Amino acid sequence: MLTSQRKRLILDRLAQDGQVVAKQLSHELALSEDTIRRDLRELAAEGLLLRVHGGAMPVSPTVVPIAERRSLSRDAKSALGKAGAAMIRDGMTVVFDGGTSNLEIIRHLPAQARFTAITHSPTIAVALEDRPDVDVVIIGGKLFRHSMVATGALAAEAIARIRADLFFLGVTGVHAGEGLTTGDMEEAAIKRQLMTASAETAVLATSDKLGAVSPFRIGGIGEISTLVVEGGVADERVAAFAGSGVSILRAG
Repeated sequence: MLTSQRKRLILDRLAQDGQVVAKQLSHELALSEDTIRRDLRELAAEGLLLRVHGGAMPVSPTVVPIAERRSLSRDAKSALGKAGAAMIRDGMTVVFDGGTSNLEIIRHLPAQARFTAITHSPTIAVALEDRPDVDVVIIGGKLFRHSMVATGALAAEAIARIRADLFFLGVTGVHAGEGLTTGDMEEAAIKRQLMTASAETAVLATSDKLGAVSPFRIGGIGEISTLVVEGGVADERVAAFAGSGVSILRAG
């Protein structure tokens, strides 16, 4: 089998099974594990998968700058945003992570929504400009331009003083085994702290994030209370999360 054929097979297996185990694949193809590992290294260098101990996982296609993400899965994000907005009750204190799906929550809020919004995303804060009944608290810090959110020591210090009812967490990967992941270490740390500061955490996940993994772990699936998925996602794709204690909410 040619190298290009092996790599295509690896990517097909990732799409089908959600993982590749190097030892199993080497036995199946009657090749050395070193050969399979070399293929995995090269595919990882191209950004086509994420290497993990013993094999590989699908890499999230959403680990791209926020300007590029705005054009991805627009209809799905709109449905997710509508479902997220319905979770907000008057009088709540709600933390919004950055991200295009969370921005859709703002766009679907009822006209007379009354709550306190806390965010480290300038984009989210600006989107709330014409919401006079929503008190907006902005967390400052070093701007991480890839996601347009504040990170670093100043942000962490402010978050330590917050106690919120609900946190809408942005992720790039949702995997039953690997948990909730994102593409930047500092951003992952801020996300973990925001989870700790909130009574409940919800994740809005487009279908391309389900089963995908990014380099930096935020936490386990069981650490969130609600996972909001697209209405048309197949039952078997969400079945893996059923035993984690998380509530699955279908949008649309």
